[in-house]
Amino acid sequence: MLYPLKFKPRYKARIWGGAKLKSSLGKNIPADKAIGESWEISGVDGDLSVVSNGMLKGNNLQELIEVYMGDLVGEKIYDKFGLYFPVLIKLIDAEDVLSIQVHPDDKLAEERHNSYGKTEMWYIIDCAPDAEIYMGFNRDVTREEYLGHVAEGTLPEILDRVKVKPGDAFFIPAGAIHAIGKGILIAEIQQTSDITYRVFDWNRVDANGKGRELHTELAVDAIDFSKGGHYEVTQRPQPNQAVTLKSCPYFTTNLVEVDGLIERDYARLDSFVTYTCLKGELEVVWEGGHDTLVAGESMLIPAELEHVTLKGQGKLLEVHM
Repeated sequence: MLYPLKFKPRYKARIWGGAKLKSSLGKNIPADKAIGESWEISGVDGDLSVVSNGMLKGNNLQELIEVYMGDLVGEKIYDKFGLYFPVLIKLIDAEDVLSIQVHPDDKLAEERHNSYGKTEMWYIIDCAPDAEIYMGFNRDVTREEYLGHVAEGTLPEILDRVKVKPGDAFFIPAGAIHAIGKGILIAEIQQTSDITYRVFDWNRVDANGKGRELHTELAVDAIDFSKGGHYEVTQRPQPNQAVTLKSCPYFTTNLVEVDGLIERDYARLDSFVTYTCLKGELEVVWEGGHDTLVAGESMLIPAELEHVTLKGQGKLLEVHM
């Protein structure tokens, strides 16, 4: 029988990254590295997650799907996606503001990149007192107005700025223009895609005085120019219950707060489940074994495991299809 899988994180140095993945979440990162992202569970080609626990240690996620198929991911998911793991789980440390960007939807991504699009959501783990994100436009904007602001370097003027605090959650559909502000530690759940159209990067340059590539022409066909929608999906956690933050065709994300013990029954789900621990320490118990999950760690529960018990004190994000 399969068992809950942990993976070796894949760390990504970013110009806007910091040290909170190490200082706040205990990641094993050199102190002199500005790491912006930890890819916790990834099926992206070239960045496949590798198992770090148990008898399957050293195998990557695609190899596991090839062998265990629906027992690992769920029968319907395997029938649709094959060896492609459809959800990407990240932890993001934005020491500085990210670029203003947009992601294509499935149709545009398939036409241009032979890929899926990128719908995502954020859970604010921690942030500075004055932290904010950029989310959608602050009014209806025409294509021509948008391009004018891009050309003049004034794009932030027409974006909606939202103050955030720990525990806030936001759903960002493909086509929504957005950026993570500085001083924010985030758990991100998204479609498995690494396609980003960067449209404004705050005039930053590297050590050679060169700015990062912008994708103005590609982005303009991907953007939803209507005024910002209802992006916030924050819910108050309930002790020993799963509270749904967002359910969409690409993923369902629940917030689970454990205070003692909670039983999770997945018998009718026909899907893998991922856990990302946000705080505390939990014991994960299943038929035939147990393991620990601490803040900053993620775990993949195979679809064939129908019942899991969580014990201890902690909070996690539970994701499935």
